[in-house]
Amino acid sequence: MPYVNIRVAGQLSKDQKQKISKGVTEVIAREANKPPESILIFIDEVPHENIAKAGILMQAPK
Repeated sequence: MPYVNIRVAGQLSKDQKQKISKGVTEVIAREANKPPESILIFIDEVPHENIAKAGILMQAPK
């Protein structure tokens, strides 16, 4: 059973998450020859302030 964890900075809409989940499921099903119903996708939305790049905390887009 494939598990996919996607982490994003900030929040996505429900529609965005649905489209991402559908696309990722299609690719894994096709390329790994796995049944779509066996693929689990976890989407973690992380506040920008909890992510640092080059030692500097990210800022939310304005």
